Amino acid sequence: MTSSTPEIGVLLVDDQDLFREGVRTIVDAQPGLAVVGSASDGLEAVRLVEELVPDVVLMDIRMPEMDGVEATRQIFSPDRVARRAKPVRVVVLTTFDLDDRAATAIRHGASGFLLKDATPLQLADAIRTVHAGNAVLAPTDLTTLLDGAFRARVSVPASFSGLTDKEREVFAAVAAGLSNTEIAARVFASESTVKTHVGAILRKLDLRDRVQIVVFAHEHGLV
Repeated sequence: MTSSTPEIGVLLVDDQDLFREGVRTIVDAQPGLAVVGSASDGLEAVRLVEELVPDVVLMDIRMPEMDGVEATRQIFSPDRVARRAKPVRVVVLTTFDLDDRAATAIRHGASGFLLKDATPLQLADAIRTVHAGNAVLAPTDLTTLLDGAFRARVSVPASFSGLTDKEREVFAAVAAGLSNTEIAARVFASESTVKTHVGAILRKLDLRDRVQIVVFAHEHGLV
């Protein structure tokens, strides 16, 4: 690369060697992306996330030893998250659209899912999208997944009452899947102001990114 922008480091996790090598070829061919390692099961993935410090993990759901759901849960355990100097994002790879296991992985911290038959462009776009802190599936699909995952709602924590009226308005818009540009038009504010509100929401609710705001909203029946 000639650009000074750091490459996005990607960890590949899948139990099929041929699939991993194919994805490696695709990712390494994309500008700004680089594969930093690969794992054949979830157990190895959890270890390599700590050792290699990737920016994005492409995580297969169904694997021996430890599946992608449990690996995602462990990657985002509070103690591991607290030790990291930079965030890691997980994209779940699945052969089934609207997979209930994918919904569980998103609840544990994944930023969305991608079908294994995605095109190289879709794969590269997904990596860049989650690296920026956004979801990699449409808001309607995310809502469908999470509505099924949260049939029993959890009571709203006290921290939610700490949001200002404007922050609650922005929270609702993020939960609905709106972009910063769309939110800015809705709440009559600049995009930079919206970003400030989103940052305050994440901090007050102790959430990692916008995807977790959507999860929080569904978990607590706020949508």
